[in-house]
Amino acid sequence: MSTVEVLTRTTAAGPVRVTSPAPREVWWRLAGEDPAALVTQTPTWLDSLCATAPFEDASRLYVFGGGRRVVVPLVRRRGLPRYLTAEESWPSGWGIGGPLSAPGPPDAEEAAVVLGDLARRPALRVGVRCGPDADPVWASAAPPGFAVEALTTYVLELDGGFGTVWERRFHGRIRRDVRRGERSAVEVEVGRGGRLVPEFYGLYETSMLRWAAHQHEPRALARLRRSREFPRRYLEEVAGRFGDGCAVYLARVGGEPAAGVVVVSHGDRAKYWRGAMDRDLAHPVRANFLLQRLAIEDACAEGRTAYVMGDSRPGSSLAHFKEGFGAEGRPSLRYRRERLPLTRADRLARTAAKRLLRFRDA
Repeated sequence: MSTVEVLTRTTAAGPVRVTSPAPREVWWRLAGEDPAALVTQTPTWLDSLCATAPFEDASRLYVFGGGRRVVVPLVRRRGLPRYLTAEESWPSGWGIGGPLSAPGPPDAEEAAVVLGDLARRPALRVGVRCGPDADPVWASAAPPGFAVEALTTYVLELDGGFGTVWERRFHGRIRRDVRRGERSAVEVEVGRGGRLVPEFYGLYETSMLRWAAHQHEPRALARLRRSREFPRRYLEEVAGRFGDGCAVYLARVGGEPAAGVVVVSHGDRAKYWRGAMDRDLAHPVRANFLLQRLAIEDACAEGRTAYVMGDSRPGSSLAHFKEGFGAEGRPSLRYRRERLPLTRADRLARTAAKRLLRFRDA
């Protein structure tokens, strides 16, 4: 059941009303009106998360006297006292959340009220991850209690249609690899609504072993870590709930699955969410390049204006791959307020474990 609060702090236009969880009809309206909205900021994404892991809806709707509405997607872990849990948008592995607003972005005072309210939440940790096209007002409004972490999200602009993207944004080496894939004996199938999930996840499990070898990670540990980060039911929930909005592109060589990508779409943006391959089958025929080309062409045909390729470390091989398609790295900020240094302790533990294993980041 939703509860309504009136913040003690008021703005020039009067008091601020807060409803939690945010009413779905308002949230969907903002997800349709905010031009920077991503599929990961929708109620369906939150529902997929809550169906997969022990979380519940903690989203907040802010209604200002001047008519502006802001929704902050949030979840918290079920079954814990609020002062011992986290409220985040989103937990690790679930991508970009962050505020949605309409009409237009909030002004500096409104943004400060939202972030100030989040900073005062009783949770042990509050985290908000903004997207690469979030209005700069959020960065300038962060209160002193928030630590700010800058990540890099790669985005390919699709204006001009696929012909323009192919000729002006794809690098020559990418076009060569795509043509090689088109000439090869590769069969491509596109499944929507979960039909190809079993075959894709089989490829993902194959990829786990390759990643483990590359990173000097024991296979058993890699399986455990990766399957916890991205269990099969996670993909099944997203595919089932988004239906036609979730597409699995699968390439086969000699009838065997060789490579796959998952693309989830909403509004103006398509999101390249996951990829996997059997390198021995996929690399000689450039199957990954062919799948990306087809997914980008479909996004253009659907009228999307951007193809979001996710986070990568600048200078990494994955960043180089995305840049080949014309994607540009943009800063996307994560704000975090902690009552105890949980993130620092976790990073220290992970760093020590990586050194012990001689782990190599991708």
